[in-house]
Amino acid sequence: MTATLPVSVESEIFYPSADGQPVAETYDHLYALLTTLEVLKQYLTNRQATVLANQFLYYAQGFPKLRVAPDVMVIFDVAPGGRDNYKTWEEGQVPTVIFEMTSFGTKEQDEIFKKTLYEQLGVKEYWLFDPKGEWVEQQLRGYRLRGEIYEPIEDGRSEPLQLRLVIEGRLIGFYREDTGEKLLIPDELAQALRQEVLARQQAEELVEQERQRAEQERQRAEQERQRAEQAELQIEQLKARLRSLNVDPDTIE
Repeated sequence: MTATLPVSVESEIFYPSADGQPVAETYDHLYALLTTLEVLKQYLTNRQATVLANQFLYYAQGFPKLRVAPDVMVIFDVAPGGRDNYKTWEEGQVPTVIFEMTSFGTKEQDEIFKKTLYEQLGVKEYWLFDPKGEWVEQQLRGYRLRGEIYEPIEDGRSEPLQLRLVIEGRLIGFYREDTGEKLLIPDELAQALRQEVLARQQAEELVEQERQRAEQERQRAEQERQRAEQAELQIEQLKARLRSLNVDPDTIE
């Protein structure tokens, strides 16, 4: 599918980064798209990979009309960070995993055209997520490349991402295979951060209370020491007075 043009001709070709179309069909689709993007970005932080959303994927050099805009795509072995668009011949990699937030209105395009295209491009996994449950059974359907053909994913796993996928309402829940830990969505991250801040404040308050109790104990001990010293001094003064009167203090009970 890749065509090579002379440099002088290629340099004149314009590859748009936008088409003026809405990002997603409904709020549910947009929320699922943005949440998936953010969760996977956080998961792949410090990895040689990038996660892009609703950006043009150009797959044929010299043919800007041959493009598609996956809802979310994960590309490994490329520089991290965003792009205005993605050209496979410049990056040297095709997406590894693609997610489409599908609906009944996009069913034919997602299930036939895009599936065929991604299969031919060599995208290792293709996931269709139906937030509203309009046509995909159990809302999520995945395909894994075996050789050159897509086969249905039956185990609910993403092999390249090493994640387990679970439907959670109108979102995809992602769980690490190595630890079972859930990748938190932004709202959950914010809540976890608030809980962490609260726990830290409570711990600091306990430490301060312990410090105050220790200080009070130190002050009480110091007061007791001073009282003992004063009593000892008074006894010595009394003994000295008795000796001045020629009385042996040791004979006094």
